[in-house]
Amino acid sequence: MGSFFIEGIRNLEGIVEIGGSKNAALPIIASTVLSGREYIIENIPDIEDVRMMFEILTSMGCIAQFENGLALIDTRGLNTHAVPEDLVKKIRSSIILMGAILGRTGNVEVAYPGGCEIGLRPIDLHLKGFKKLGVSICEKNGILYGKVNNPAGCEIQLDYPSVGATENIMLFAVNTEGKTVIYNAAREPEIVDLQNFLNKCGYKVSGAGTSTIIIEGIKNVPTDTIDYKIISDRIEAGTYLSAATTMRSKIYIKNIEKSHFKSITSLYEDAGCEIREAYHTIIVTNERRIKALEKITTQPYPGFPTDMQAQFMASMAIADGTTIIEETVFDSRFKHVPELQKMGADITTIGRVAVVNGVKRLHGAEVDAKDLRGGAALVIAAIGAEGMTKVNNIYHINRGYEHFMDKLRNLGVIITAIEE
Repeated sequence: MGSFFIEGIRNLEGIVEIGGSKNAALPIIASTVLSGREYIIENIPDIEDVRMMFEILTSMGCIAQFENGLALIDTRGLNTHAVPEDLVKKIRSSIILMGAILGRTGNVEVAYPGGCEIGLRPIDLHLKGFKKLGVSICEKNGILYGKVNNPAGCEIQLDYPSVGATENIMLFAVNTEGKTVIYNAAREPEIVDLQNFLNKCGYKVSGAGTSTIIIEGIKNVPTDTIDYKIISDRIEAGTYLSAATTMRSKIYIKNIEKSHFKSITSLYEDAGCEIREAYHTIIVTNERRIKALEKITTQPYPGFPTDMQAQFMASMAIADGTTIIEETVFDSRFKHVPELQKMGADITTIGRVAVVNGVKRLHGAEVDAKDLRGGAALVIAAIGAEGMTKVNNIYHINRGYEHFMDKLRNLGVIITAIEE
């Protein structure tokens, strides 16, 4: 899976340009199967998860080509409703294909998805929504079989504002006659981007960004070529912001929507970072050891994102004081803690709560990335650690970060990669 070698104690300075949003790109790519047509999608991130989604599409008869952030997709040749089991198990976001394929073909066969092992992520909210919309679903030997029977728009109350469930219901409902209303919908910017893409395709969706989304089902839409540009990745931007807290730094983070990650920048400002705004850019300056914050809690958007919890913990591991971090979204998202402890971090966990006592400096060690964001957190910790750190299993990191090593090098980080 490969490893990074990082030499710590290097000041950071330079420019990093943020790529397209992973969490926006994947559902938008999935939605291209809703109707047989050609798509030109810009700002696609060059990451493993995107490549895997393209591999799934091509295995199902579609054409998907990608180069330099530009994807050309042609879904007119879709020839099956069965998603290859071996590919689904490698990427959790493949479950979003379920709603789109049901909407296109009326049937679907898909395995329970894989991806990062960050705790139970049941898809019961997805299935409950499908059933209300007229889909019968059964499970056999780990494969879900869905069949559209009497589809009709309806009102759906989500028990939790799940991003995946909101997206899957949207993708099926746009092709279902009648009005569908999703209450307690996820509000993330990526949901808004999906709505904007669907509307450009000829569907009728409104309310994204609020807790109520309204879908006016349209069975047939035009099949002209669609050109669309995906939003930038707020979590990637937040990750480089976290890296700037480990050393004396002055970095420019470009190609961002500042409003999308206010919950991230505000915390780092409270910790002592100076953050100035320019056009689609923030300038982050860190001159001294940052301050610990009393407590943070991960929450659905617009709260502090669970996808930034590990990176923030890496920052607080060398902060002045004690921070309590509560993880409310996933039940097993502290797998990076034992690895940070190998580097000298003083962290105690009790269930979903971590108590982080900041130390003046971490030290290099050999550590293992257990998941995408936890792996990024270990790299962040290594940048500010004394000596050399080896981060193993970097496949997890490459799943969601575009040209991670090259971008860090441009900021002055001494980092190399080896294949193992």
